Amino acid sequence: MTQDEINQAEWNKDDNWTKLKWMGLYFSKKDSRTWVPKPYPILGWTVNLANPGGVLSLSSIIAVLMLISGFVGYNLAP
Repeated sequence: MTQDEINQAEWNKDDNWTKLKWMGLYFSKKDSRTWVPKPYPILGWTVNLANPGGVLSLSSIIAVLMLISGFVGYNLAP
């Protein structure tokens, strides 16, 4: 079985998704991908939170958003 086949099989397992599948929280250690498509393509992509790269990506996005909101909030203060 190739890694692509493993990735697809893991993506299809309901156990690797949160109960609210539309939210797109995905956890699979066997899936080598950092970013995976959500079950409903119109909702885009999500990170594989069982992959170290996925955790790093999500943490980085949150940190950047916090920095931006901090700068905006600081500049709006009287």
